[in-house]
Amino acid sequence: MLTILGSAHRRAGKFCDGISRRNFLTVGGFALGGLSLSSMMRAGEAAAAEGKPSLATGHQHKAIINIYLPGGPSHLDMWDLKPDAPREIRGEFAPIKTNVPGMEICELFPELAKVADKFAIVRSLSDSDGAHDCYQCMTGRRKNDRSPPGGWPAGGAWVSKIQGPVNDAVPAHMAVMYQTGNRTWGEPGTGGFLGVGHAPFNVLGRTARSTNDNMVLQGITLDRLNDRYALRQSMDSLKRTLDASGTMESVDVSLQKAMGILTSSKLADALDLSKEDPRIVARYGESNEAFQRDGAPQMVENFCVARRLVEAGARYVSMNYSRWDWHGSDGMNYPKSREEFPKLDKALAALLLDLHERGLSRDVAVVMWGEFGRTPKINGSNSRDHWPAANAAILAGGNMRTGQVIGATNKNGEHPVDRPVKFQEVFATLYKCAQIDAANIRVFDQSGVPQYLVEQGMNPIREVI
Repeated sequence: MLTILGSAHRRAGKFCDGISRRNFLTVGGFALGGLSLSSMMRAGEAAAAEGKPSLATGHQHKAIINIYLPGGPSHLDMWDLKPDAPREIRGEFAPIKTNVPGMEICELFPELAKVADKFAIVRSLSDSDGAHDCYQCMTGRRKNDRSPPGGWPAGGAWVSKIQGPVNDAVPAHMAVMYQTGNRTWGEPGTGGFLGVGHAPFNVLGRTARSTNDNMVLQGITLDRLNDRYALRQSMDSLKRTLDASGTMESVDVSLQKAMGILTSSKLADALDLSKEDPRIVARYGESNEAFQRDGAPQMVENFCVARRLVEAGARYVSMNYSRWDWHGSDGMNYPKSREEFPKLDKALAALLLDLHERGLSRDVAVVMWGEFGRTPKINGSNSRDHWPAANAAILAGGNMRTGQVIGATNKNGEHPVDRPVKFQEVFATLYKCAQIDAANIRVFDQSGVPQYLVEQGMNPIREVI
């Protein structure tokens, strides 16, 4: 990895090594034998972006924000409440009305209730893998299903391959995902058989400096990126080091294109919330930089960062938020819900309003989900266990028809009984919002076999498109 240290920020928290979360920018994933950063630029050369000018990016481009809630949030306590079910099923929360007649959600989401016309609830997600990781939310595929040589690409890798970058300063496929204690909750996917050039460009980690593959441009901070001479000196030093170690034989012209990311302020500015209107940042709520056990932190401000990255030119942004696995002997399901739901309520509502107010809601699609739902019957610890038979997702933006509920589960929330929806149908919908024809575009894998973005027959959700 290549890390560029940044200056301290007055609002930034500290890692255990004393370095602020905002004191670094992870650039790329240096791959043994070459620079994935330059590979990323090389891979995008053939797919220059086209479009009409806009205030945000200079291009009117479509984009996707994928919000992953690690651990499996409870569909029954959030989006699919069963107030008429027995107490051991309905739980402690009551539904409240929203600004869409007949559409009800948990009482702890009052801000989202005010903007329910701006999102759709899928209550019938039916094919959760059951694995405790984000793979299906990142790729749409089951982890143990047969995959082509090189593996399945993440959703953002497909978008990067097909549409290319909007500009040279911001990669098309971005991630704002923390490395989590449970490793599988912090993996934004890979480029798969499409190659490392389309892998997610992740700007976060667990600590600022932790592994041997984390290379630091010594003396180059975010504040000094405009010092081209100093930056060139550091790059020359890095090249000599890599050449001496046999890691890289030469640095070709693609590295010069990669320098566009490093020397432009566009990416750094997008990540710097001090450049955002403080009143807008405040709408998202107050972040907590402490990692939630083996999950991610409660960094509500990353919802705003995701929007800023899209404005800067990203086509696909994945992020992980907090930790949603509460079912053990600690019996924390309802106390944690009372802590987590209001934070999520404020952050997601702020993002949806932000996109709407900035005229981006037609162009930026949002999905929010976890890897599975929760058991209808509350366990002996007053919590809910893993339940892949029923799951839920939130869809917004992307010029979708929102303000509706799609599908339904039975009276106890055990399984879908109306309009079952699969993960790949959700991805097909997101691709459609991004103006990608997933049913007809194919790319040959490493063995020469044509592969589609989704399996044949997996169409966009008709109710929202």
